[in-house]
Amino acid sequence: MTRSELPLHRRTITVTAYAEGGDEISVEAELSDVRPWAEPPADVVHRMGLAVRVRLADMVVVHAEADMRTFPHTECPLITPVFDGLVRLSVAAGYNRAVQQRFRGVSGCSHLHELARALGPAVVQAAISANAGLRYAGEQAHDPRSTAGVLNSCHIWAPDGVGLRKLDAGWVPGTGPRPVPPLNTFGQRGPGTSGG
Repeated sequence: MTRSELPLHRRTITVTAYAEGGDEISVEAELSDVRPWAEPPADVVHRMGLAVRVRLADMVVVHAEADMRTFPHTECPLITPVFDGLVRLSVAAGYNRAVQQRFRGVSGCSHLHELARALGPAVVQAAISANAGLRYAGEQAHDPRSTAGVLNSCHIWAPDGVGLRKLDAGWVPGTGPRPVPPLNTFGQRGPGTSGG
């Protein structure tokens, strides 16, 4: 099989999070679809954004805004107000199911739906980063166990997984080396001396 050096299509999704005071974060996602072989302006097919503001205490979306910058049909932006429906959703529990029910198929836009799905895990990671930043600055962070968005997300964060056992043994997320050392090393090093 041979392939051309010039790609047929390139989809890029970027997600960036910002601190908004001590109790909220804002997270902005952008999707672009580009045809590298096409000449401008036909090379950019889609360029769309979705931004949310999330309350860290309960991981609930308090503001949402969809934006279409480049789109194929004049009518495409008419669907953007539907994504205000992200407001009051918890990113920590039932988020993916709610996004599927509200925005999939003809109820939304496939590209903004894709961004809404990408926002969930990115918000969880941003919340973890916000807590790590607070701890690094010597400020009071939320209880490490309150990062419920990671629970049941992989084998490390199973209810009986090693992530929770490391927290119980004294691991302080955001400190020390990466990868976080094995559980059996925590008694030897003392609490808070390993990474996350």
